[in-house]
This record gives sequence, structure tokens and C-alpha cells, in this order.
Amino acid sequence: MICQLLFYKFVPAQPSATKSHSGGMALYALAALLAASLPASAKEASGVEAKVDALLAKMTLAEKIGQMTQVDSNALKDKGDVQKYFLGSVLSGGDSDPADNLPGSWRAMVNGFQAQALQTRLQIPLLYGVDAVHGHNNVLGAVIFPHHVGMGATRDAELVTRAEHATAEELAGTGIGWAFAPCIAVSRDIRWGRSYESYGESSELVSELGAASIRGFQGDHLDSKSVLACAKHYAGDGGTEYGKDEGNTVCDEATFRKIHLPPYEAAVQAGVGSIMVSFSSWNGEKMLANRHLLTKVLKQKMRFGGLVVSDWGAIEQLSPDYKQDIATAINAGMDMAMIPHGAGQDHNYIEFIADLKELANDGKVPGSRIDDAVRRILRIKYEMGLFDRAYPDPALAATVGSVEHREIARACVRESLVLLKNAGHALPLKKDLKRLAVVGPAAEDIGLQCGGWTINWQGHPGNVTTGGTTLLAAIKKTAAPATEVVYSAEGSDLKNPEAVIVAVAEPPYAEFEGDRTNLDLAAADQALIAKAKASGAPVVTVLYSGRPLVLGPALEQSDALVAAWLPGTEGLGLTDVIFGDYAPTGRLPRRWPASNEQLTRSPGSARPLFPEGFGLAYEYLSNR
Repeated sequence: MICQLLFYKFVPAQPSATKSHSGGMALYALAALLAASLPASAKEASGVEAKVDALLAKMTLAEKIGQMTQVDSNALKDKGDVQKYFLGSVLSGGDSDPADNLPGSWRAMVNGFQAQALQTRLQIPLLYGVDAVHGHNNVLGAVIFPHHVGMGATRDAELVTRAEHATAEELAGTGIGWAFAPCIAVSRDIRWGRSYESYGESSELVSELGAASIRGFQGDHLDSKSVLACAKHYAGDGGTEYGKDEGNTVCDEATFRKIHLPPYEAAVQAGVGSIMVSFSSWNGEKMLANRHLLTKVLKQKMRFGGLVVSDWGAIEQLSPDYKQDIATAINAGMDMAMIPHGAGQDHNYIEFIADLKELANDGKVPGSRIDDAVRRILRIKYEMGLFDRAYPDPALAATVGSVEHREIARACVRESLVLLKNAGHALPLKKDLKRLAVVGPAAEDIGLQCGGWTINWQGHPGNVTTGGTTLLAAIKKTAAPATEVVYSAEGSDLKNPEAVIVAVAEPPYAEFEGDRTNLDLAAADQALIAKAKASGAPVVTVLYSGRPLVLGPALEQSDALVAAWLPGTEGLGLTDVIFGDYAPTGRLPRRWPASNEQLTRSPGSARPLFPEGFGLAYEYLSNR
């Protein structure tokens, strides 16, 4: 960039060989000398900018607007519309999957859209995006990692980077180059249904792990081996009143900057290539309309050079006037619009394109703003090497669901477990118990183990993946061959066990459907733990949840209680700790409330049941 600026400032654009320009030629030589001495990264940046300038100069208004348009794959009934409207991006939303949802079908689908993009006049490749929030979680057979709340409990930035690098490989193995992750919300109220997408309640923890996640997706810098990361949701979505999804964060700017902006500063410093704007509001103003935060703070003060994308149909939420809302959002700083609707539906991508063209022709969206948006999009595509390598490396297909990735996820699980109670050294269990009872539907349900955003948007109980290990299966693999492991979902077989493992779980949920005002552990789960306690054997409770739950009598009735969060597909990570092959090292990424009443109070105003950072350890290991 430096040599390019020198060239344009000091040197005639086309130095003539027939005229004497000794001063100009001297400066030209100086610029060349400086260019030669620049580090490789600076030279590459300068080269990218030159390519962007050249391509942008060739583009028509229609081609520019197409680059600013991202459409859900289900809305594109005719793939030819990618070519017809010069679309810059396609995404698969939470349930926009190929029919059989297998990795090969994903590759074929993405490649089909890419082929359309490469048939356009300028052959600008597509960016294809998907929500990969705990592994490549839309695809059958992919490894599902713990949700962010569990990764927050690990407090292990290096492990977060390894996990996201594995996820990036699986994304690339299905032809996808853009992950709508990480979520770097600072979750302040666990009534929010997206709390599990946050690493924790402190800006410091979220900033550290968010940056580590970005390094996992993108590597040291964005290049042809990278998957584009997307920090979300800018900003303040974790601070809304009452934990209401898409709600309103109420605070002064000093507080907002102290709590909610630091993770984005860290993300920009880590080189994040894209940022998604939150549905939420700050002091009553929708974030997508907030030019102060999108342009002045993010793009100018933080010097973010990547692209800003809206969330799912978010433009529609600004006002009843869709056309005006397009102008408001783009002028505020949005570069690409995520549009879920197709032809025949309200506010579809054809309408968006037509409206934006009129707005540009009428001067209501300046040409300079459109050029800035397109420049950011093209810059990312060049940095990713998409113009040279639009299709994925076929060799990466073998990484999807690989043993190596499952071992990384297993390590994530065991490091995420937080031991909240361990009376009488109930844990670790001996592997050679004579009779071990396992109760609770969650022990044999990988859907409950994974939670929301697993194959389906909201997730659901049952065998939702084509790989992985349930807790029950892991117990049977880990216990000694002579140990009798008896399982009853409802606790009907509790005769003379030496120990009882009870697995209980929050039902799966995702955004807004997971918002709750009462976080009591379910009555049925309480009853199951009480039933296990009545057996007279030590009770080990394993809790799957996306957030701390109000435990009530379950804590007293459990001899040991493990907060397992939403661990994903690798149940052997649970038994690694339960049977003492590894000590528990997880620490709470947020306070654990003693009652529902504490949820309505401001942070720090009441003593929690367990403070942030709490986590017990074993005094000894039985199997080492």
C-alpha cells in the first residue's frame, strides 16, 4: 500500500520515454526501491488493492449491487439467478441443506452455485457462507464441538484455535469458505436463548477466545488456505434488557465501550475479515441503522477493512418502508445484505436489487458508498485467493468427521467440564465397579448432548448426527469389561448399584425460542435425581445445558455434580474425567445463580451459588 500511495502521489501515471522528467523518474525509482524493501505482507496488500481498483473500474452498477447481495440457497429456486443478478454471495441458513445432507451433496450444491458465478462477464467468484458455530454443525457426519459456553470454561485459547482450524478444514471439505462465527457477544443475562453462543460474561475472556477462534478459521492471515471468519453480532446483543433476543441494550456509551466493544477491537486486531451486524438495538436505535457505531467506530476508529454483513432479513426490521430501510442500512455502513426471501415473497432479493439501483440512480445511496462496499467485498475475495481457486481442494473432503478432529473435540469436552460438587470424593469413579447404574434419557441422546444449531436450526432430541458417542456408549467403552452397566431412562433399574450416573438436560433450542424467564431445573429431572439418591449409592449428576440452571434440591441430592454444558458428539471426553483418566480443569465462564430472583438483579448485586472462575479439582486420580 505504501508503494502504491507513493506512486500516485509523486509519479506521473504514464512516464514518457521521450520526455525528460528527471525529478519524477527519481521519485519513481525511489518508490520502486521502497516497494522492494517492503515486507511480503505489505507487497501482497498493495497488489490486492491494485487488482481491486482495476476490477472495480470495469464494473457496472448492476454488477456492483449484485456483489452486495447475499441470498439464501432455498430462496434461489433458479440457480441461474446467481449469474443473472451477479450475486456476490449465497448462504445456507439453519435449515437450508441438500436433501440428504451429506458432505458430497454439500460440495456439489456449492460448486453448482459457484459455476454460475464464474459464467458472469467478470467471472467474480462467490462467497458461500454457513453458520458453523460449534463445528460444521449443519452437515451429517461432521464433528460437533462444545458450544462456546463450554469452550469458555476451558479458558484455553490454543485449544479454541485448534478446534476452529479443524472446523475450517471440514468447511473447506464441503466447498464452503465463510463461517458465520465466532459469536463474540458478552452475555450478561442467561435468560437470553443465545447465551451458549457466548464464551462468557467478561469482556476479557470473550476477547481472548474470540481472537483465538479467528486465528483458527483464518490462520495467521487471510489467504488461499483460510476460511473467512465472521465476528458477530456487532454489538451489544449479549446485553439486552431481560436477556430478550433481538432486544434493546440500555447503557451509556462509556459502559457500552467497556463491556461490548473490546471483543471487536480484539477481533479486528486478529485480522477478522467480516463482521455481522446484530438485530438488537442500543438505547432504542437498531444497530443496522447506527452509522456512529458501524462507520465511525468500527470502520474508522477501529480501522476495520473487511466487509460488514447484515443478519437474516434484518433490513426489514428497521421500518415499514423497505426501500428507505435499504438506504438507511447501507449509508450506516452495511456492505452486504443477507436476504432470505425469494421471488414471490415480500422483500426478496430481486426487490432489493431493483430498489438499491433506484436509490443509487437518485443519489440517495452515494456511488462512493457503493464503491466502498464492493471494494471491501472484492478485497476479501482476492485475499482468500478465490479468483485463482474458486473450487475446494478435493483432498479436504477426507477431513469431515475425521478421527483427528474427533480427538480434538474430545479434548475440548474434557477441558470444558466444571466440577461443581464432589462430596466424599464421589469422583473419579473406579473403572472396575461391580454394578454401575446409568439413568436419564440424556445419557443415550446425542441430540440433547449437542443442543441447538445441530443439523437443524433449533436442534432436536434423538440421533441427529451420523457420528459421535453418547455418554452411555462412552461409559460402556471406558468401564472395565467385568463391570455391569445397567441403563434405564426413567430410573427403573436401581438395584444395588455401587454408583449411579444421572444425565439430565435442557431441551435443545436456538435464538429467541430459547429465551426463558424461569431457569429451574426441570421437575422431571429433579425427580430422577431424587430417585437415584434413594438407591443409597453415590449419585453423580451430569448436566447438559447451554447456561447455568437453578439447581434447587438437585445439588444437595447429588454427591457429585458436573456442568457439562453442551459437549457435542464426543462423549468419551466426559468419561475421560468421570473415570479419572484426566482431572477436571474447567472453570465457570460466568456466575451460577442460586435462584431465579437473582436473574433480575444487576451483575454483582447478589452472591451467586458459584462465582465466575469456580471449579473443583480431584485431589488424586484413581487410574494414573
